Amino acid sequence: MEQTITIDALEAKVTAIFRRAGMNDVQSGALARVLTAGERDACKSHGIYRIEGALRTLKAGKVAGDAVPRLLPDDGGALVRVDAQGGFSNAAFELGLPVLVERARALGLAALVVNDGTHFTALWPEVEALTERGLAALVMCPSYATVAPAGGTTPLLGTNPFAFGWPRPDGAPYVFDFATSVAARGEIELHRRAGTPLPEGWAIGADGQPTTDPDAALAGAMLPFGGHKGSAIATMIELLAGVMIGDRTSPDVLAHLGSTALAPQHGELILALAPERFAAGRAGDPVARAEALFAAIEAQGARLPSQRRFAARAQHRAQGITLSASEAGQLDRFQKHGLDMIA
Repeated sequence: MEQTITIDALEAKVTAIFRRAGMNDVQSGALARVLTAGERDACKSHGIYRIEGALRTLKAGKVAGDAVPRLLPDDGGALVRVDAQGGFSNAAFELGLPVLVERARALGLAALVVNDGTHFTALWPEVEALTERGLAALVMCPSYATVAPAGGTTPLLGTNPFAFGWPRPDGAPYVFDFATSVAARGEIELHRRAGTPLPEGWAIGADGQPTTDPDAALAGAMLPFGGHKGSAIATMIELLAGVMIGDRTSPDVLAHLGSTALAPQHGELILALAPERFAAGRAGDPVARAEALFAAIEAQGARLPSQRRFAARAQHRAQGITLSASEAGQLDRFQKHGLDMIA
């Protein structure tokens, strides 16, 4: 039977699953918060579906479930660095967040670099953590090589997600978060599990030819969104959030893991900006001017990004999250059996 559960209860259950698997409080709590947020916001491809992949990566020894991230010494400037110590990047971000906010407010612009972490969740939780504090934000990271560059035929780039957020004084922030591939790899996996074909233009098979077969797509390569434009943005992310911060690029990640069945280990780049500092001495309040722009967009009947997600959040806060019988059963099995559930 379906099961309806509160957001807090689901988070507690996911935390217990990771603790049962041997992860410490720092890692299990941070990961449970972002996966529960995915379910809360009806982002199924980044919700509890990802638990199995996290446990598989833990069992394979490719992520440190007992890691305690470390804030690295710095000169008090705009660059903040956190060593994830081989654990999940979410815990490292939570450690660096207060320092990043303080520096951005003081300097107008600050960057948080997370090195040696594993990140396979959505980026909007990081973005929203900054917009909640009145800051604009840009977040990006590579993945593993599963996307062919525009005009190419084999995987080279990652899905390389990119997220942006702008604070709003009343209500939800302006946020977008998307893969630079046509679709996130998790979306293809969901099609595979459901036995449904992919839309045209999402992927190519191992022979380099277009395919709508999820299995062929997973064996071949995904495609960048917008052709050469998405390919260029994905390459930019490889450079900024891989090469520039001294961490793995997507081909490096795949070579390190040897499989796309495990969560990718790489770095992450988070930029925080204080709008009032950038606009200092200029006419007009940047927050008010942004609101005028958003109003003009909506006046044309257009929808701001993430509105469906925010609506789902409000609904689930009021009514709880409904899990299918198979989802609820799998959570119970994970909590009872831990890593023994992972082949």
